[in-house]
Amino acid sequence: MTEHYDALETRPTAQREAALMAALPKQVAAAQTTAAFAELLAGVDAARIDSRAALATLPVLRKHELLERQKAQRASAAHWDPFGGFSAIGWRGLRSPAGAKRVFQSPGPIYEPEGGAPDYWRIARALFAAGFRAGDLIHNSFSYHLTPAGSMMESGAHAIGCTVFAGGIGNTELQLQAMQELRPHGYCGTPSFLRIVVEKAAETGITLPSLSKALVSGEAFPPSLRDWLAERGVQGYQCYATADVGLIAYETGARQGLVLDEGVILEIVRPGTGDPVPEGEVGEVVITVLNRDYPMVRFGTGDLSAVLAGSCPTGRTNTRIKGWLGRADQTAKVRGMFVHPSQVAEVARRHPEVQRARLVVAGEMANDSMTLRVEVSGAPDGLAAKLADSVRDVTKLRADIELVTPGSLPNDGKVIEDARSYK
Repeated sequence: MTEHYDALETRPTAQREAALMAALPKQVAAAQTTAAFAELLAGVDAARIDSRAALATLPVLRKHELLERQKAQRASAAHWDPFGGFSAIGWRGLRSPAGAKRVFQSPGPIYEPEGGAPDYWRIARALFAAGFRAGDLIHNSFSYHLTPAGSMMESGAHAIGCTVFAGGIGNTELQLQAMQELRPHGYCGTPSFLRIVVEKAAETGITLPSLSKALVSGEAFPPSLRDWLAERGVQGYQCYATADVGLIAYETGARQGLVLDEGVILEIVRPGTGDPVPEGEVGEVVITVLNRDYPMVRFGTGDLSAVLAGSCPTGRTNTRIKGWLGRADQTAKVRGMFVHPSQVAEVARRHPEVQRARLVVAGEMANDSMTLRVEVSGAPDGLAAKLADSVRDVTKLRADIELVTPGSLPNDGKVIEDARSYK
């Protein structure tokens, strides 16, 4: 039995990078055919966006901006478009009058289209890495209602050749009955629901000997729960996917981080900016997906992660990331004013000597204080005072300045640390 889904997973790193960079200009050009990206990327020569350095010059599209544009165009009589102009497919009555197979709603609400391509969300690769093979029966307990998770997993399962039981969410007793009577080989869903089902089976004396593997997502999957499931005969693997871009990365048998999907270009940027960070530093996950139907270019997921050095021991040669390490939106309200990571980045940008910056908010609510800690080497005289002036200019608030040596700040992706007491 082969360990890899296809030859793409084991191709030389340089070959993969060349293929991705060759596809990038075409993807940018495809994005510019949509109303939204035609505006966001106005004046950009797509043919010149053929390297990571060139890609980094484009703006990052963050989820709140996508939501704001969708809301505005849903309310527009003249330019009504529930996708905010980002989709190249749709149905009769839209600027893109055909091509959408399904449409989904995520919290916000944000609407996402599903195109007609087999395995549109590219989940098959993650299922395969988790041990699923043609002929398996998969119990899918992701939601089929409103959100795309159920469809994402089902389309990937069908691409492999699996049969799917559409369990959906809730109805624990009925789902457990189906597992007992249908004898599925594996499970897809959240890890917490799988634990509930396994515990309920033990309580009622039901055995599930056929259930031996699982692909979980949508929640944290700590090693403690992974080991708990393994003790009960279920080998669980996780994948990282979103409704906006589909599969981003997936776990393998090596259990060493998550391997990137072959259809995405990953950047890790400093929160609040579009600036890529050095390899290994924690930052926001930004994805460009090779999808002409819903062409997200430099989509900021809002999630924190970091690149792992080296390749996966399973022979997969794509980049690995550490997995989910928190949220990048660290906006804090200080003395009645919102302070954003982008403002901290603006302060640092004004002073080339600053290598990294971290704003620490301390004290108690209504009696809080700010300290800007910055990494510098060989700071010129007066830098602290100039930084204090910049903070006041950008945020309209005062802050103490602490100059520290390079490497002193934690590598956790935090640009704003809220260390206040909320007693």
